[in-house]
Amino acid sequence: MGAKLAIVFFMLMLAMAGAGSWYYKQTQARIAVLQQNNAKLEVAVDTAESSIATLQADAIKSAELTKKLQGDLQRAEAYGDSLRNRLRELDLVQDAIRDSANLEGRMNGATAKLWRELEDVTGGDGDTPLPNWLQSDSGTGSQDSNTDRKDNSTDSSSTETR
Repeated sequence: MGAKLAIVFFMLMLAMAGAGSWYYKQTQARIAVLQQNNAKLEVAVDTAESSIATLQADAIKSAELTKKLQGDLQRAEAYGDSLRNRLRELDLVQDAIRDSANLEGRMNGATAKLWRELEDVTGGDGDTPLPNWLQSDSGTGSQDSNTDRKDNSTDSSSTETR
């Protein structure tokens, strides 16, 4: 009877060892899956944190650009207001009757200056020379707004490419 009892205990111990081995293997496999998931989550968190940092930097940059553009818009609106006020003050009809050549020179000079400023604001160098038709050697017309420009004999119908 002792041998039967020893065999039963031996079988019981073998079953317990098998169950323990199975439990150990299952736990190790579960731990491996959890470690892989944890690594994936860490990568996802790092990606999310870098995305958040990028978005915050972009938001700051956008705010700065918006502020600059708002300032530029306010200056442009003020300039437009000053032009409108100046035009209201001028009596162009009387000026044209008195001295049409002078008015033409001033208008052409102001227009050329405005185009150069527009070119400068939109990325050009703003240094386009005055065309020959706007140059006045006879002294008629006012070129006050164009004294800083030099003549490169540019025809008014031609376009200069750089």
